Amino acid sequence: MIIVSAMKKNTPLNEADLRILRELQKDATTPLERLAQRVGVSKSAVWNRIQRLRAEGVILREVAVLDSGKVGIGETFFVAVRTAKHSSGWLEKFSAAIREMPEIMEAHRLAGEMDYLLKVQVPTTRDFDVFYKNLISRVELFDVTSNLSMETMKEKTDLPL
Repeated sequence: MIIVSAMKKNTPLNEADLRILRELQKDATTPLERLAQRVGVSKSAVWNRIQRLRAEGVILREVAVLDSGKVGIGETFFVAVRTAKHSSGWLEKFSAAIREMPEIMEAHRLAGEMDYLLKVQVPTTRDFDVFYKNLISRVELFDVTSNLSMETMKEKTDLPL
């Protein structure tokens, strides 16, 4: 999988760049020759464009996408967090805690009723309890609501370019 950053308004991406990015998001291990055939530009042009997209930070990194169940990470929880504190000191402490906790796969600061939403993946619900106790011991939270995902109905990694 290739991780692509959100496009900035001043990043000039042409149609060839977008075709390359679409293909790379499907399979970043595609050989350059095959990629060039699929997007309709030369192999050297594809290589040069990929290097430019990496240098400009459009392509953030390339990773392997794993089946969480097959590697023993069977439970996904969504944790909604509200805080009564909105100081920079609290935010720094919260940010450090979530960076240091590998079970947190995603963390979002929200507009609306909840302040933060965390996607947490753990082997078991017992492991989630350990995670939860660790989280609340690190930073003061006003309200925490946890929801267990019963089924992943859609999960994708490619941006709709």
